[in-house]
This record gives sequence, C-alpha cells and structure tokens, in this order.
Amino acid sequence: MKLRHWLGIALFVLGTSLTMYMAFGQEVGAPANTTAAAPAAAQHSGGLIAVIFKSGPAGVMVWIALIVCSVISVALIIDSFITIQDAKIMPAGLVNEVRTAMEQGDLLKAVQFCDANPGPLSRILSAGFAQVEEGFEVIQDAIGVAADLETEKVLSRVTYLSVISNTTPMLGLIGTVQGMIFAFANLATKPPGAEQQAFLALNISHGLWATAVGLSTAVPATIFYFFFKNRAMNIILRMEALTLDLIKALRNVEIVEE
Repeated sequence: MKLRHWLGIALFVLGTSLTMYMAFGQEVGAPANTTAAAPAAAQHSGGLIAVIFKSGPAGVMVWIALIVCSVISVALIIDSFITIQDAKIMPAGLVNEVRTAMEQGDLLKAVQFCDANPGPLSRILSAGFAQVEEGFEVIQDAIGVAADLETEKVLSRVTYLSVISNTTPMLGLIGTVQGMIFAFANLATKPPGAEQQAFLALNISHGLWATAVGLSTAVPATIFYFFFKNRAMNIILRMEALTLDLIKALRNVEIVEE
C-alpha cells in the first residue's frame, strides 16, 4: 500500500473516534452533582472507554492520536512483512532471465526483461544499462546512485515506525501529565470523601492508561523498525552484489540490434 492508504486509515479512525465522542460524551461525561458518595463513585466505572471519554477534549485528542498511531503501526508492520522480502525486491525469475541474456551478449533482451518486471532490481539494472556506452566505471557509478535511491524508497516506510516509536511515549506522557493535573485539581477543589477519591482514582487511571498504551505501541514499533531495517539492508546489499556480478559481462558485451 501507498502512504495515502495509511493516511486514509488514520482519518477513518479519527472520524470514528470523534463521532463516538460526540455521541457518547454527554452520556459518559462528568457525573451529575450528588451528595451520595457511592453513586458518584459508581459513575466512574467503565474501564478504558470511560477513562478516554472522561478525560476532556484535550485528553480525547491525545487518545485519538495514540489510537491512530497504533493503527498505522500495525498497518506498516503488515506492509513491511509483505514488501520487504527477496521475492519482491529481487525476483529470482528476473535474475535468471537477465543472467541468461547477459551470457548470450544480448543487452537489448536484458533491458526488455527489466522493463517487463518493474521493481528495485530492474530499476538499478536499467540505470546501469543506460550507461553502457560510457564505460564500465560510469556504469558502476550509475548503479551505485540507483541503489542508494532504491534503498531510500525501501526504508522510507520503515522510517515511519521509528517516528511512531519515538512519538507515542511522548503522547502517553502528555496523557499522564494531564491526569496528574486533574488529580491535584480535584484534591484542591473537592471536599474529602469517597467522591474525591473516585475522581482521584479516575485521573490517575487516565494517566497510567495513557502511559501503558503509549509504551505498548512504541515497544513493538521499535522492535519491528530495527528488524525490518536490518532485513532491508541485508537484501539491498545482496542485491548490489548480485547487480555487480550481472554487469561484469558489460566489459565485453556488444549490443545486439534486432
């Protein structure tokens, strides 16, 4: 998938969250004034969903950001499992076809194979083939530049996992700080008793939940970032070595006109 697909998913989650907040925010909002401590405390039950919608507009936005980051992180991990593999980056069929054409000295046929199988390897080979009349050193330089560009393309999506792994703990920290602010505000403004304790517990719960969700998103994102980065670099290095092996024949190859 392309980046715009992930943005579409994120916008969908954002819209859904806002709709839920508008629909249920009043229902699960701050409890009505009451002198009974037990009913007031009961209104604070409901787990994570209640914590999210009772955290106020700013808190809800933090939670939406955390949820969006979590969805995008999962989508990027699935996408990377699919795209960062040998079969996608350097297909065996293309390698065999190009190798056979180069052994036969048929450069035009090798170019046609690359055009028929677009991908990182074919683009690197095409960059080298385009400079065949300029000499072998120029071909090597062109392949090196093309390989760097393809490396950036392959790693561009993986980099977003690093962004998420660095951002979500800070978002969780924002939620934690907000929960602590509300907790101390309630201690200062509400009379001592069960109701005050219920509000205090809700505020602390909001802070701890935000930290937990932020870290739960950041830890897998960090692990998979380095996993896919190392896998991509390994594949790219092997692809560069394979490319240099394939173009060795260009030292003596002659273009076959059809």
